[in-house]
Amino acid sequence: MIRRALLALTLLTATLGGPAFAAEPPPPVTAQDNVMGRADAPVTVIEYASFTCSHCADFHNDVLPAFKARYIDTGKVRLVHRNLPTAPANVAAAAAAVALCAAPDRYFDVAQAFMHNQAALRTAGANPWFEAGVAASGKTREQIETCLKNPATGAALEAQVVGAEAAGVAGTPSFFVNGKPIADHSLEGLSAAIDPLLRR
Repeated sequence: MIRRALLALTLLTATLGGPAFAAEPPPPVTAQDNVMGRADAPVTVIEYASFTCSHCADFHNDVLPAFKARYIDTGKVRLVHRNLPTAPANVAAAAAAVALCAAPDRYFDVAQAFMHNQAALRTAGANPWFEAGVAASGKTREQIETCLKNPATGAALEAQVVGAEAAGVAGTPSFFVNGKPIADHSLEGLSAAIDPLLRR
């Protein structure tokens, strides 16, 4: 059962403390990251988000489609999505783990399912919300449950959290454009940071 498998992540959520407020850039992009866009795009945007964060859902539902059409689909930007679970941290961490357990090309499908259905999490409860994520994962329920129990899944999520804290991430969503923090995550704010880099 999904609920039992999610309990394996409970201890992890107890370690998700506040940010460390350091001046380090976010960790470099690796093969373990979930990336949308071309690997050789001239600009890298790293997003730290939580699947229970309403502002993150606003970005994914309202800003990302236009951002993707303007920058990602044209090969100008690659978007790296990393998790920083926020309250309720146990729910957010479990959702992040489901996304990390998805088939390699289905991570962003799971992210979209969680962000699109976030309002239902508050009205219908966690079970239908998690089921939507699992349905988008490209894997069976049994495969997801097995992955959720794997210590490597918790370790991967913890590494994202540690990286966020080392980079001084104070909340979600938080964005870095070529390693520099950007406060305004509207399409206009991101464009103001990205466009000068494309003209170089």
